Amino acid sequence: MGRGRVQLKRIENKISRQVTFSKRRPGLLKKAHEISVLCDAEVALIVFSTKGKLYEYSTDSSMEKILERYESYSLSERAVMDADPESQASWWHEYRRLKARVDTIQKTQRHLMGEQLDNLSLKELQQLEQQLENAIKHIRSRKNQLLFESISELQQKEKSLQEQNNILEKKLQDKRKAEALTQNERSFLMSDPLPTTLNIGAYQVTRGRGSVEEDAGEGCPLAQSGSTTLPPWMLRHVDG
Repeated sequence: MGRGRVQLKRIENKISRQVTFSKRRPGLLKKAHEISVLCDAEVALIVFSTKGKLYEYSTDSSMEKILERYESYSLSERAVMDADPESQASWWHEYRRLKARVDTIQKTQRHLMGEQLDNLSLKELQQLEQQLENAIKHIRSRKNQLLFESISELQQKEKSLQEQNNILEKKLQDKRKAEALTQNERSFLMSDPLPTTLNIGAYQVTRGRGSVEEDAGEGCPLAQSGSTTLPPWMLRHVDG
C-alpha cells in the first residue's frame, strides 16, 4: 500500500526537523543545479539552517552579480510602485486588457487553423466558415492580380525582345545585301577583260600585230616605214 500525501507543516520535534533538513537540503541544491542547466537560467540559492549555518548555490555567474541584479530590479520596480499608485493601477488594468485581447486573438487563430472546435456552437461554426470563405476570396483575388501583373510584364519583355530581334534581322539583311553587291562587282570585273583594240582619235590600234588602221570610215591605207606601220601624220613628223 502506497504512502499517503505528507501534510506540509512545521515539524515540532527538533531532532526530526534537523534530520529532515539534512535529507532534503542536497535535493534542493540538486534541483537548483538542474533547472539552471536545463533552462539556462541564472539561479542563486541561499539557505540558513535553524542554527544559522549558511548553505548557498549559484550558477556560473557569481552570487554577488546575481544579488546586484536582483537588488537593481527590486529597487526600480519599487520606485515605480511608490511613485504613482494610480499609475500602477492603470498599468495593471492595461495589462489585463491586453492580455485578454491576446488570448482572444490566439483562440481565434486556433479556430481558423481548425483546432479546438469542440466547444463551438453551430452558429459559431457557420460564422467561422464564412470568415474562411471571405479570406479565400481575398487570397484568390490577390493571387490573380499578381498573375496578371506577371503576365503583363512578360508580354512587355516579349515585345521588347521582338523589336530588338527585328532590328538585328534588318541589320543582318543589309549586311548580306552589301556582301552580295560587292561579290557581284568582283564577278563583273573578273568576267570583263580589257579590250584588245584601242581607239586613239580617228585610228584603231590592234594589240599583238603592231599595226594601226585608220578608222575614219574611208578605208585609206596606212603609210609604212620599214617594218613599222604608222599613220600618215606620224610619218610626216618623222620625215620632216
